[in-house]
Amino acid sequence: MITGGSSGIGFAIAKELARQGSHVHIAARRPDVLEGAVTAIRAACPNSTGQVTAYQCDIASRADVAALFDRLRSAASAPSIVVNSAGVTGGGYFQSIPVEDFERIMQINFFGTLYVTKEAVADMLVAGEGWILNISSVAGQMAVFGLAPYCASKFAVNGFTQTIRKEMKKHGISVSLLCPPDTDTPMLEGDAANPPETRALASTAGVLSPETVARAAIDGMRSGRALIVPGFEAKFITTAHRWAPGIVARVEDWVIRRAVPR
Repeated sequence: MITGGSSGIGFAIAKELARQGSHVHIAARRPDVLEGAVTAIRAACPNSTGQVTAYQCDIASRADVAALFDRLRSAASAPSIVVNSAGVTGGGYFQSIPVEDFERIMQINFFGTLYVTKEAVADMLVAGEGWILNISSVAGQMAVFGLAPYCASKFAVNGFTQTIRKEMKKHGISVSLLCPPDTDTPMLEGDAANPPETRALASTAGVLSPETVARAAIDGMRSGRALIVPGFEAKFITTAHRWAPGIVARVEDWVIRRAVPR
């Protein structure tokens, strides 16, 4: 089951899993986009032995998520792998961002991930196995100027994922966290409205294709990695931030000053 599976990283992961023979469920809000995604996945994987099905679901609604898993259970299709890919972005200067934007982004990115994971774990505990892949961001590993609501939501996903990974291990359930840099998806188009400082910082981590991120995600899960960071630049930046945060902060300040000359 891949939420946000009709576009972007979620769609790329769904396509790659289908190509490898998995039965794939994708969930998203818009039925027309879902229908097109199913057609595209089937066309890209003509030799796959797996099935592809689509479900309309708003992951920000706890009732919608519960209904989705009830449908899967009634069809004896409770997923053994769940990918929480649905999400939104949003940024700006903190003083100009309405509180409602923080609430909306947190509701989708964090609580949506929570609702889906809660339902999935209930089935995985019965099965005694399963894998959950939560998708965060490089901006969930280190704070980014101009992305206060997005960073807050992704930091929450990080802490949540790390905690349940520890708890689920004894039950045979694996949990991984995927933290990609900017990826060439529809979400990236919205970043054009971010402050110039944010765009300047983003350019230092590069832009990956969804297919590259999808392959890294699946390879990382196969390797049992807790944290999956695709791309050399993203790995370098997050590692540098972990071991030399002061140096990274000075570089960030320099990039920010150059982005908006005084």
